[in-house]
Amino acid sequence: MTQDTGSKEDCVFCSPEVTGCRVAEHGLVIAIKDIFPVSEGHLLIIPKRHVDNYFEMTSQERLDADTLLIQLRNKMLADDPSIKGFNAGTNTGLVAGQTVMHAHIHLIPRREGDTDKPRGGVRGVIDDKKDY
Repeated sequence: MTQDTGSKEDCVFCSPEVTGCRVAEHGLVIAIKDIFPVSEGHLLIIPKRHVDNYFEMTSQERLDADTLLIQLRNKMLADDPSIKGFNAGTNTGLVAGQTVMHAHIHLIPRREGDTDKPRGGVRGVIDDKKDY
């Protein structure tokens, strides 16, 4: 069993207000809308158990998250033909940009023209590494 360093009592993702806003669920994880979306439809996949980051999730939590990511991706594509791609990822630790110390995976739908230069994708987390 892993040791959580964040406090469940102080965790926004553990609050009933957030867990009650789930848009989907699969096994040990839920999905909610991101309150600061990068694009329309941006979702977060979150384990129900309080755990600090993706690497502390159990194998079953990661499997359930992967299944839910695929289900949500397929639903988004069926519901919105303007979606042409996705970014999916997680931030682990303050230096990587994690602001809520409860594991979560971003699923960000992408549309043509949503940025002038999409090349580099997640490499853009370090500004001067995006263009190569």
